[in-house]
Amino acid sequence: MNVTLVTGTGTDVGKTIAVAALAAVAADAGQRVAVVKPIQTGLRVGEPGDLADVTRLAGVTDIFEFVRYPDPLSPEAAARRSGLAEVTATELVTAIQRLSGDFDLVLVEGAGGLLVRINAAGETFSDLAALLGGETIVVVAAGLGTLNHTALTLEVARNRGIPIAGLIVGSWPSAPDIAAQENLQDLPNLARRPLLGVLPEGLGSADRGAFLAAARAALSESVGGRVRSGESMGSYAKRQENS
Repeated sequence: MNVTLVTGTGTDVGKTIAVAALAAVAADAGQRVAVVKPIQTGLRVGEPGDLADVTRLAGVTDIFEFVRYPDPLSPEAAARRSGLAEVTATELVTAIQRLSGDFDLVLVEGAGGLLVRINAAGETFSDLAALLGGETIVVVAAGLGTLNHTALTLEVARNRGIPIAGLIVGSWPSAPDIAAQENLQDLPNLARRPLLGVLPEGLGSADRGAFLAAARAALSESVGGRVRSGESMGSYAKRQENS
C-alpha cells in the first residue's frame, strides 16, 4: 500500500485542494484511491467536511474520517472542550493500515502542520507521519513568509526522520507579486526537494471536469500530472499567467 501524508506549513494553505488534485489524477489513471482525514475539527456530525470537497472535486468516494470534534481548534484542544475521547497516533495508524490491500494509493490529509497536537500526551501529526512510514508532501503558500514557514516544517521532518517527497504550492495567485515569483525558485532550493505542483487559486470552485484538467496541468508527471520533470514549475506558472 502506498500511503502519502499531505501536510501543510499552516492552516489555509490549500491542503484539501492539493489532496483532491492528487486523488483526481491518480483515479483518472486507473488507480484505486482512498482519502483519509484522520481527525476533522470545526464541524458537527453530519456537516460536510474536507472529504466532501474531495469527493465533489475528484469524484473519489472511498473516503474515511475517524474522529470529529465540533470546535475549530487543534485536535487536542477540540477534544478537551468537547469532552469527547482523544485518539492516539497508533490508533490512527492502525485504522489507516486496515486499508492495506484494498487501494493502490492512500492519501492522508493532516490538520494544520506537522507539530499540531493530536492529544494531551503531546503526540503530533509528525508522530503520525513517522509511524506511517511513507513519504510526506508539504503544501506551502506562495507569497512572502512562506520560505521561513517551509524551512521550519522541513527541519521538523528532518529531525524526526520523516521523508519528504516534495512541495506543492496550494494556491498560486492570478497576479503574483515579486515575492511569489522568486519563491518558485527559492522553495525547491530551500527544500532540496522538487516542486510537485503549483495549483491555481480558486480551483476549489471548479466543476469536476475542469478540476481534473487543471490538476493534470498543474502537477508534475512524478505525481500523475503533465508537467515534465525537466520543466520548471516557474515556467508553468508563467504560462498560466499569460493564458
